[in-house]
Amino acid sequence: MLAILILAAGQSSRMRGSDKLLEEVEGQPLLQKITSHALDTGAKVYVALQNADGRRADALPQEAHVITVPRAREGMGVTIATSIAHLPDTVSAAMILPADMPELSAEDLFSMASAHEAAPDQILRAMSGETPGHPVIFPRRCFEALKTLSSDQGAREVIKSDSKKPGRVALPTGHAITDLDTPEDWANWRTQNSQS
Repeated sequence: MLAILILAAGQSSRMRGSDKLLEEVEGQPLLQKITSHALDTGAKVYVALQNADGRRADALPQEAHVITVPRAREGMGVTIATSIAHLPDTVSAAMILPADMPELSAEDLFSMASAHEAAPDQILRAMSGETPGHPVIFPRRCFEALKTLSSDQGAREVIKSDSKKPGRVALPTGHAITDLDTPEDWANWRTQNSQS
């Protein structure tokens, strides 16, 4: 069974007091939007949060499963390792995506899931042209390596050291690489989208 793991335990430290995951996109908080898209695929959806209560937890659809990561401040690697360790044994692969990607659509996640069905034992990376981005799907054979992560580098090393070359899944321009970390990023993105 493919599960979707949404990383939402970061601090929004560059937002100067705002929470980027609660910024409104298409009439709802970004975290709610991305979680709803993940649930639309029919997969079990797990959301990594630093705390099981609070505004982020309140924004989640009821069907999402929360994984709490008390040590999330230590970096994305810790969040991934903790979350992977909490997935049930029935999960055969995990699609990992950061929650701060406003252009990812349900169709994008369906594309990733379909590619996984065709290559269930391969790491799969979403691509924007020639640029790798997110989500990334890791088969269960990678889980032990993911559980050892500890830095803020995420799972890059697991991908690099894998014996098989990762598969590539082309997503529409920008979808796999647009993440917004500062108020200026958000303002620019909204301006561009209002003009398109």
